Amino acid sequence: MDALKSENITVVLRLSEMMKPESVLMHPLGTAAAPEQELLCIFGAGDLGRSLGQRLLQSGYRVVYGSRRPHSCGLLPQGAQVMSHAAAAQSARLIFICIHREHYAFLETMAPHLEGKVLVDISNNLKKDMYPEANAAYLQRLLPDASVVKGLNTLSAWALQNGLLAGKQLYRKSADGKQAVAAMSTKLGLTVLDKGSLSAARELEDFPLQLFPEWRLPLRVAVGLTAFFFFYLLIRDVIYAYVEQGKDISYRITVALGNKVFPIVSLIMLSLCYLPGVIAAFLQLYRGTKYRRFPDWLDRWMLCRKQMGLIALGFALLHAIYTFVISTRYAVRHKLISRVVDEMKKNKTTPFYFDNTEAWGQDSFYMLGILGFFLYVLLGLTSLPSVGGSLSWREFNFIQSKLGHLTLIICTSHGYIYGWNKFLQPSTYKWYTPPGYMLCLIVPSVVLVLKALVLLPCVDRTLTRIRQGWERTQPNEEMVQATNL
Repeated sequence: MDALKSENITVVLRLSEMMKPESVLMHPLGTAAAPEQELLCIFGAGDLGRSLGQRLLQSGYRVVYGSRRPHSCGLLPQGAQVMSHAAAAQSARLIFICIHREHYAFLETMAPHLEGKVLVDISNNLKKDMYPEANAAYLQRLLPDASVVKGLNTLSAWALQNGLLAGKQLYRKSADGKQAVAAMSTKLGLTVLDKGSLSAARELEDFPLQLFPEWRLPLRVAVGLTAFFFFYLLIRDVIYAYVEQGKDISYRITVALGNKVFPIVSLIMLSLCYLPGVIAAFLQLYRGTKYRRFPDWLDRWMLCRKQMGLIALGFALLHAIYTFVISTRYAVRHKLISRVVDEMKKNKTTPFYFDNTEAWGQDSFYMLGILGFFLYVLLGLTSLPSVGGSLSWREFNFIQSKLGHLTLIICTSHGYIYGWNKFLQPSTYKWYTPPGYMLCLIVPSVVLVLKALVLLPCVDRTLTRIRQGWERTQPNEEMVQATNL
């Protein structure tokens, strides 16, 4: 009877175990067993393979590496297992291929072990069009019985090690294995974007090879403005003095001329950050709706405003550094020493006349410059993901919009005070051309005027309603509605 009772108890326990989910099997003491962590396989023990394995372990997965020399493979993350390629492939369903394409040949010999497996190809090439077909498509052709997924190739080993995975990552997936890779990616902290089949995998493989794609337009604008104003001021200042006055002041090209170009480009780039927003506001007012797409050129412009602002900050920083260096230049020191020596020879001192208006203008000029540069730096810091991510939407909008326009006002005033008593002097217009600071004030002045128009109560109310979803009804639509009533 005791034996029978024991056997019956065993049967009951087995039946109860079969009725329960696998993750909730009962131990003899009656406690729930912890669910077994999923095992993932990695082929390749390079920097990327090791970083990926470390990240997977931190996310709660078990990791096994497939290696040609499992007994001599070092530098792997603590807690990871090492096996031969065949043994590692048989132990896991999801396998990461962290090897270069030229080493894919051995995978073909392992086709029986990889049948039905999900292979995540995270490889990249050294340059575009290096091979006639995408790496993922080539891998799928080698292993037709496996399910190949293209993804994670936009992440670097450094990003994996430091946990910088919050941004969106693109995936180019085959029909099978999507859910498994999506679940794993979500657990790593990624936002998954399904881009369809492997037919366009080359686009995703070329993505990491792009060099600053979001910076191209701002950099082109900055380089164009810098080149234009450099040669414009070179003609007005240096060449004009040589032709008309016979003076060789070419030494000013390196510092003095640059210190004029940098603030000009900085102010224009800053104003270009806020001009597309004003244009978009007037476009919405004209259309009477927010549900129509902006033109492509305006979309591109608005998407690169952050980069334009950071480039403007860089030029402003150069202007600040050059301003401090100006007083230490040889030409300035030589001029001061010559004046002192001349006064000593003549045994007389040049009288000092205090001009209160000039003093106010000079101090105001410096004050606005310092305050404007401080706000510049504040805007640049909040553009960093680590700083901007800690702010609420309202805080971020206040700094980037309200303080941004205040920065534009202060820096524009800084430029106006610089030339406040020179605008009407004929000597200012060398060869009938206006100075550079006058030209650079055009764009920010236009932006501020347009922004002031948008802030008018009658305009602001209408624009707010449009952005809240209200649409202006066209006359013919009103007639149709009246007829229906």
